[in-house]
Amino acid sequence: MGMAAGNTGRKRRGFADINVTPLVDVMLVLLVVFMVTAPLLTTGLNVELPNVEAQNTPVKDSKLVVTVTRDEKILFGEDDVTAKIENELFNNPRVQKEKELYIRADKNARYAVVARVVAAARAAGVSSLNLLVEPEG
Repeated sequence: MGMAAGNTGRKRRGFADINVTPLVDVMLVLLVVFMVTAPLLTTGLNVELPNVEAQNTPVKDSKLVVTVTRDEKILFGEDDVTAKIENELFNNPRVQKEKELYIRADKNARYAVVARVVAAARAAGVSSLNLLVEPEG
């Protein structure tokens, strides 16, 4: 009696482990795709800032107010400091002592000019930065 090759009475067992290598490969490809496309999705958004419903903020002292006009002029109190806002804030003893500043910007002022004022205030050590708005109604 000859024995058939291959089946010798032992039970065949399958693999008990799942091969996760293909799953990891797919996940890495998806990760790369999302990393590449995510920045492209946010650049094309149009942002329309909402109207502000706010209470009138009392200003402690008008000498601590920086005004940004529509035509990109920067006024600190009553003085035009467009070219030297960084030095003016850094060298002002009131700003250095109180570490507080109010920014009043025209709604049509360019964002870059307002950002320049905020950066100058932060560089001068201002810790309390307040943006003044015109309340609705």
